[in-house]
Amino acid sequence: MSFSPDNTMFCVGSHDNKLYIYNVDGGSFTKKGILTGHSSFIVAFDWCLQSKYIRSNCGAHEILYFTADNCKQDTSGRSNTTGVEWSSATVHFTWSNEAIFPSGTDGTHVNGVNQSPDGETLLVGNDYGLVQLFRNPARFGAICRSYRGHSEHVVRVAYSADGSRAYSIGGYD
Repeated sequence: MSFSPDNTMFCVGSHDNKLYIYNVDGGSFTKKGILTGHSSFIVAFDWCLQSKYIRSNCGAHEILYFTADNCKQDTSGRSNTTGVEWSSATVHFTWSNEAIFPSGTDGTHVNGVNQSPDGETLLVGNDYGLVQLFRNPARFGAICRSYRGHSEHVVRVAYSADGSRAYSIGGYD
């Protein structure tokens, strides 16, 4: 869940395969619309900097694009958002994240992705208890640094607002 960059909307991804957008007005929330189209539970989503587009991915590894104004799926979203800057980068399946999936894996072992505020690096949390640090974009053949500290899988990773610190949450610790 997150607020739009302009703080006028709030979006929640759900296990019912949908995203729910609410208008935010003086602390009250009214439902704006429901984003549908995914065939599995929502894993992550990002707002564009202008609060116009949302990109999301689900447990079936789909990446879909939506327009926030009318709450409709943009089936040409990948083309229509070329050059669009994203306020966050938490979706797992984008061209800039190709290297976070080692060969021979199906993608389910990646649990969390987050881009640094300056856009230079990507944090990845996985099922192997590792927090990995990649240069962004992480294209095929990219090398990362791996850090161990959790007893089990790493559920989420995040940067501090100024990018000076990285945070991670483990599944059992």
